[in-house]
Amino acid sequence: MSPEAVRLDKRLVELFDCSRGQARQYIENGWVKVDGVVVEQPQTPVTTEQVELLEGARTDAIEQATMIFNKPSGMDPGQILALITPATQRSDDSSGVRLLQRHFHQMQIAMPLPYIANGLVVVSQDGRMISHLRENARQLENEFEVDVTGPRDTWTQGKVLASLRTGPATKISWQSEQRLRVAGKGFDSAALITACTAAGLKVVALRRLRIGRIGLSKLPPLQWHYLPSDARF
Repeated sequence: MSPEAVRLDKRLVELFDCSRGQARQYIENGWVKVDGVVVEQPQTPVTTEQVELLEGARTDAIEQATMIFNKPSGMDPGQILALITPATQRSDDSSGVRLLQRHFHQMQIAMPLPYIANGLVVVSQDGRMISHLRENARQLENEFEVDVTGPRDTWTQGKVLASLRTGPATKISWQSEQRLRVAGKGFDSAALITACTAAGLKVVALRRLRIGRIGLSKLPPLQWHYLPSDARF
């Protein structure tokens, strides 16, 4: 006769002398393996499989995750969220955050980029993080690269700056014959496109490099990494 299947949390109680509540927390926090694979659902049925409680297992509540994603141009928010999966995580993610399946539920995008733009996008399931970024967007410094066609001179730079109406704290400079670097507070990607157009420039490409203290660094396109728990924008 085949062994009767039982819930994983019940098996954990039998094996490790913990309460049912502790067992559920261990499982949902990613501390339990079944035949070598992390399982996060307490209701998972098990029979003869090897159930392992990982060293250092804790019942502390797992913080909701925030990710940094390198968005390519030509992608809308729905497509971005569909691409945030374990398979697209940066291979050398040094955040120290353990990957859990629960991190990929109820994600939202804060400070999104236009369809034509690429670069740094913040994706989070933490409502406090989303609210913070949305409410303080104009107080956080953004850094962009803008590829343009049109007149390349100091006068054009000044017209872009004047159109942004952010004051002298915003820095703008030519990085090459067709590329402007713009860093400052009080404007977003849409306002930057509008300002360039008003100055007689045609925006060919727009890339966000940084929000506050968080930069894109060398994150490859279409990949993401966790925002470390101690990181602040």
